[in-house]
Amino acid sequence: MMGAGFDIITIFPEIFHAYLGESILNRAIQKGLLDVNVRNPRDFTTDKHRTVDDYPYGGGSGMVMKIEPIHRAVNTVKSDGIERLTVLLTPQGVTYNQEKAEALSAYLSAEKRRLLLICGRYEGIDERVRDSLVDEEISIGDYVLTGGELAALVIIDSIARLIPGVLGDEESIKEESFTWGILDYPHYTRPPEFKGMKVPDVLLSGNHGEVSKWRRREAIRRTLKRRPDLLKKAKLTEEDNAIINELCSNEK
Repeated sequence: MMGAGFDIITIFPEIFHAYLGESILNRAIQKGLLDVNVRNPRDFTTDKHRTVDDYPYGGGSGMVMKIEPIHRAVNTVKSDGIERLTVLLTPQGVTYNQEKAEALSAYLSAEKRRLLLICGRYEGIDERVRDSLVDEEISIGDYVLTGGELAALVIIDSIARLIPGVLGDEESIKEESFTWGILDYPHYTRPPEFKGMKVPDVLLSGNHGEVSKWRRREAIRRTLKRRPDLLKKAKLTEEDNAIINELCSNEK
């Protein structure tokens, strides 16, 4: 069975080749757990200059990506008959988060489904791309990038981590930031002391039950301090709420 499949429409395919050729994602591709196909709209132009942009109607600064090359590229990708969810990466889209990553991972877990990501560039993309080709629009944050390539890589990376077999330690997924709905706990490794900074004794005790309690408490403490908004949506136990009340009381 083919791994999670992604199709990318971008005028800078080298960006993907560089990132996907390294580390965990490269191993996932080699194992067949991840499949990424990159298409350049310039290959679907009809003029000798391979033009993919033009001046905006109505005037204004910058250039706008043309619909024709993108339309041809998307239709070529879809010509194999496989079901695809087509996503435009844009600051105007819904904000990407762990919940969305898990939803897209679930979509890709079904046989013969792929995700098609369109990366915009320049001042923008012809509105008719949105109107005729796109199922969803996604933003990775409230800021503007020079193009959608980094956003597409963020999505691929975050989904790939959820695919069984991609990470060496599957248990680590369950304990990462946002998987619990809260931030991650502090991590330590050797040496046990460095320039007077010591690893907490509980982590050296070998008592797994106490270690688990400490990690949960510290994760809640960190979230309460840095991202208290997450606690409103997190699935908290009675013990978690007791920890929050204690931590809040100690701050007063």
